[in-house]
Amino acid sequence: MKTIKGPAIFLAQFMGKDAPFDTLANLAGWARSLGYEGIQLPTDKRLIDLDIAADSQTYCDEINGVLAENGVALTELSTHLQGQLVAVHPAYDQLFDGFAAPEVRGNPQARQEWAVGQVKAAAKASRRLGVTTHASFSGALAWPYLYPWPQRPAGLVEEAFGELARRWKPILDTFDDAGVDVCYELHPGEDLHDGVTFERFLEAVGNHPRANILYDPSHFVLQQLDYLEFIDIYHERIKAFHVKDAEFRPNGRQGVYGGYSGWLERAGRFRSLGDGQIDFTSIFSKMAQYDYAGWAVLEWECCLKHPEDGAREGADFIRRHIIRVSERAFDDFAGSGADREQLRKLMGIPA
Repeated sequence: MKTIKGPAIFLAQFMGKDAPFDTLANLAGWARSLGYEGIQLPTDKRLIDLDIAADSQTYCDEINGVLAENGVALTELSTHLQGQLVAVHPAYDQLFDGFAAPEVRGNPQARQEWAVGQVKAAAKASRRLGVTTHASFSGALAWPYLYPWPQRPAGLVEEAFGELARRWKPILDTFDDAGVDVCYELHPGEDLHDGVTFERFLEAVGNHPRANILYDPSHFVLQQLDYLEFIDIYHERIKAFHVKDAEFRPNGRQGVYGGYSGWLERAGRFRSLGDGQIDFTSIFSKMAQYDYAGWAVLEWECCLKHPEDGAREGADFIRRHIIRVSERAFDDFAGSGADREQLRKLMGIPA
């Protein structure tokens, strides 16, 4: 068995204009001061230039040097925003345009080509940086048709996942060449948002070995999915882990869909670690049971608590939940050491 690595922290929600949130070095030092041992790095140009990182080993060595000087390791790169732009339904064109480089905004085809190029660059950069897992979103073509009224035309979902696979297959092949796993965060708003949709996609890409899962139980609580059984079913494909808490408190007025309410008023809400309902003791036990060898990464999102408080509390929370796995069975002291002949005698089997 393997002991989970951590604690680590995803930096996306903490970037800002003021120190210590303004540069990679400052953020790394801040994370270390809170007790984090790793960082998951969003591929924002304020922190890393993917175009340079894909081609320059020197540049990647410098990034790893900055992290090492501040006492943290790189867990994964993240292309959540670029991955989202690999597949965008026209209904979301304007809303998602802000995720793209200025020169491709307003041009869906150019934006998609840019996004694909960025995610492929992340594969090459990951290899140069020495990491073997990568975090991203799948994008979505079928999401507006999730709840079928009027009834979906026959074949729409199949065509959507076929197209999603056609767009992602060359990207997955690039990651395969780099020796890096793509870990899709299964997330409402993405076509890959639960086990069934992941299986649809996996079948469409021919069970590609690089198509894997970033496990985040908070999104499953909000969908009312069994997040513990999910690990039993998909543990072989879980290669990354966001430690994020949530709660679901339905009432006579709203449930899963939330009634268009803001985060504070929704029945399902993200919370800081320890403030929600998720059974992390059982999650970490299952991850240890199934030999998860990656990092436990805090993703802070909370509708109530200050982010700096959530980050400070999160390091200790994760550290307390990581199970240092045993190297021997608890009852080894009582082992009899019987040989094969003795074993056969015990069962009454003739010599």
